Amino acid sequence: MNIIFTVTNDLSYDQRMHRICTTLAEHGYQVTLAGRVLPESRPLKERSFRQIRLRCFFRKGFLFYAEYNIRLFFFLLFLKKWDAVGTIDLDTMPAGYFASLLRRKKRVYDAHEYFTEVPEVVHRRLVKSFWELTARLFIPRYRHAYTVGPVLAEILTKRYGVEFGVVRNVPNILEPVIRRVQQPPYVILYQGALNEGRGIGSLLRAMTLSGDDFQLLIAGEGDLSANLRTLAKELVLGDKVKFLGYVTPDELKNITFSAWLGINLLENRGLSYYYSLANKFFDFVQAGVPVLTMNFPEYRALNQVFGVAVLIEKATPEAIAAALISLKNNPDAHARLSEACVRAAREWNWDRDSRTLLKIWGEVSGSLTGND
Repeated sequence: MNIIFTVTNDLSYDQRMHRICTTLAEHGYQVTLAGRVLPESRPLKERSFRQIRLRCFFRKGFLFYAEYNIRLFFFLLFLKKWDAVGTIDLDTMPAGYFASLLRRKKRVYDAHEYFTEVPEVVHRRLVKSFWELTARLFIPRYRHAYTVGPVLAEILTKRYGVEFGVVRNVPNILEPVIRRVQQPPYVILYQGALNEGRGIGSLLRAMTLSGDDFQLLIAGEGDLSANLRTLAKELVLGDKVKFLGYVTPDELKNITFSAWLGINLLENRGLSYYYSLANKFFDFVQAGVPVLTMNFPEYRALNQVFGVAVLIEKATPEAIAAALISLKNNPDAHARLSEACVRAAREWNWDRDSRTLLKIWGEVSGSLTGND
């Protein structure tokens, strides 16, 4: 069976898609991952699946999504051999749906987030209306779907009448899981996009309130990259914060193992963030690194199973600084969190969640004689 997955990123840093494509390729599927190329894109690393990047004139906004879907549609329309398209989020759905309809191919939807409720969309009435219309038109026409967490799966299933499975953003299991050394500087790690609603500005301000024993590493870039660097200078943080820029997954893995605490802070700016279940949360746990995260439903439920995190209600500088200082002053509590991470890592890993992925795609493969 030949599968083509469609995303709007440049492929280099998408760990979820790397895991999905690799797993399917290892189980006999012919897999292609299609994304886009940017001027700053790095050369792609050779993998067990095919990778293709489309070039666009526009880089963001409505014109980008329109151009990308048109290019992707014709790419899929004339691609010689494929049996199913894996549509990742709503922003590649129009191309995937119409191409699969005309070519009489299977289609599967992978919702990485609650797309119509992300901060970039939820407060923009026309934009939100467009993506809600897209969701209502196309999602019910997908017989197979999955998403990143059980709460979101339940919401999407009820809203669109399609049964969503759960394939979480969990990493491959790492052995051995290394426990943290309790001595300054206490390395705090943020990894991911530097965008609105991620609590990064509050995190920088918290560094001015927490004393000199902490060092913050920020791995990633985004819309707020320049503003956050300016803010760090204005706060005179100096070496207390280091911006690492884009980091490859292999590099990030090594950096994560050096961390004392992982950061996963989101402002409650929409239901997508409120019901999120980020891959970075599991990446920290898999490395034995306790997490400072939000008291949102998915994280609260996981923390009740394994106490791996410090939960806060709001991502304010004061709340963040208080959590950092409290954990520093209580090394036994930090050790208990790290030990809980070691136990949780045996349960929250890709070896387990990939079984759901393979089950779903097995059902798709087994139904190739029919048509969606």
